Amino acid sequence: MRLLIIRHGDPDYAIDSLTEKGRREAQFLAERLQKEKIDAFYLSPLGRAQATAAYTLRAMGRRGKTLGWLREFHAPVRDEATGKKCGTWDLLPSFYTKHEALYDFHEWMTAPRMRTGRTLPSEYRRVCKGLDKVLTSHGYRRSGNAYRAESPNMDTLAFFCHFGVECVMLSHLLHVSPVVLWQGFCAAPTSVTTLYTEEREKGVAVFRCSAFGDISHLYANGEPPAFAARFCEMYENENERH
Repeated sequence: MRLLIIRHGDPDYAIDSLTEKGRREAQFLAERLQKEKIDAFYLSPLGRAQATAAYTLRAMGRRGKTLGWLREFHAPVRDEATGKKCGTWDLLPSFYTKHEALYDFHEWMTAPRMRTGRTLPSEYRRVCKGLDKVLTSHGYRRSGNAYRAESPNMDTLAFFCHFGVECVMLSHLLHVSPVVLWQGFCAAPTSVTTLYTEEREKGVAVFRCSAFGDISHLYANGEPPAFAARFCEMYENENERH
């Protein structure tokens, strides 16, 4: 089995849709994906993901299934110093680099600030449960940290979603702390992350990532990647997000 986890195009968050650039990105993505054999499409209910997927679905004459758990991951935590709430992926280096628990799959929710996210455990479980339900329906049932290949196949599933929830999915599939992914990786708009199952032992499947955040369809069309989800490369760069 192959999974394609796709982030939405360059977003206009104010109206939960795409910018003009985002629409170009979605078109280039559709031109890429329509050359693929994709067996099922799963979509976030949010507008920017729906708008992105629409280009591909229209080009391929297909329909997708909307799943609530694919919406952007929302489980705000509180900065103890300021009292302000922030997203779990919006942590300053001066905080997350000092707490080793954040790098540990079993301990990351116990770290300071993460404990203030009342909905964090339930939201994380909701995504994991939703993903496993889809995988079970396609022949792979979760068993410990691996999957039982009950009906092994070479199907391709495409998920149109968001950066935050993408990292939670990868955390669950690869058994790593999502904080490492949220803070250490960046998936540009319309990027494609690819995972395959490997069944080296009969009936036992694990997922392995072969490409993260691929935007070759943008480069092939001379379209620069959007800056969304990144922060300033240099602190002095006032025109980049701090």
